[in-house]
Amino acid sequence: MTAAAAIAAPKPRRRWKEPSILPGFPLAMGWTLTYLGLLVVLPLAALVLRPWELGAGGVWAALTEPRVLAALRLSFTTAALAGLANVPIGLLIAWTLTRYAFPGRRIVDALVDLPFALPTAVAGIALTAIYAPTGVLGEPLARLGVKVAYTPLGVFLALVFIGLPFVVRSVQPVLQELDAEVEEAALTLGATPLQRFWRVTLPVLTPALLSGLSLAFARGVGEYGSVIFIAGNMPMTSEIAPLLIVIKLEQYDYAGAAAIGLAMLVISFGALLAVNAAQMATAGRGRA
Repeated sequence: MTAAAAIAAPKPRRRWKEPSILPGFPLAMGWTLTYLGLLVVLPLAALVLRPWELGAGGVWAALTEPRVLAALRLSFTTAALAGLANVPIGLLIAWTLTRYAFPGRRIVDALVDLPFALPTAVAGIALTAIYAPTGVLGEPLARLGVKVAYTPLGVFLALVFIGLPFVVRSVQPVLQELDAEVEEAALTLGATPLQRFWRVTLPVLTPALLSGLSLAFARGVGEYGSVIFIAGNMPMTSEIAPLLIVIKLEQYDYAGAAAIGLAMLVISFGALLAVNAAQMATAGRGRA
């Protein structure tokens, strides 16, 4: 065939749809979209539509109130800081539970999951009792001039408490599956323990750490029960956004409450997208 004939010959149509290896894909995808639509998309659509009863100006006015801005700032700032603080703490705990055998390891491993099982109100009461000015830790801290309960610092500690298991449980399986031969090879090539961790172990753990960070952040933004007791709920100082939503609901201001919820949804979604993008990028570099 000449070159001209090869160019003029019709090209085979590209097959965009490849057959699935596993059977039942249309049924599984149909049920998946149905459940997501009913349980996720529909409620979120209602949340997105409800604030606009106030009109664009009303939504803007509701979200730019100084009290609302202060509550949103406190919720997202403390959730982000608590998530970042949990990354090294969770990594250290996961490393200890995975790499070392010691008496009582099973008990320590079970204690990690305690914030999962403990009712959030109970956690809030316990933290308040400990860090109150008359508490076991609050009293000596108060003598040093550090006030924890009824301040943003108390909110931060509560979010660290409830977010820690997410980081530990995200990192622990990766550490367990990490090939020890790779680390041993780095040692035989002359790498120091710090270089081995920084250049061999940490790149593998980074996607799991980011996953734990995003989970802890998402839990912290919407946390209510464990925070309201230790926060003190003082407007403009220690009032969180979920509490402000409850207050507006009690005042029958449903559109105003939905407006705050919409703002939290948009900011949370953007933050989680950024973390997921970073996670995918680090995972790609790890595979490369």
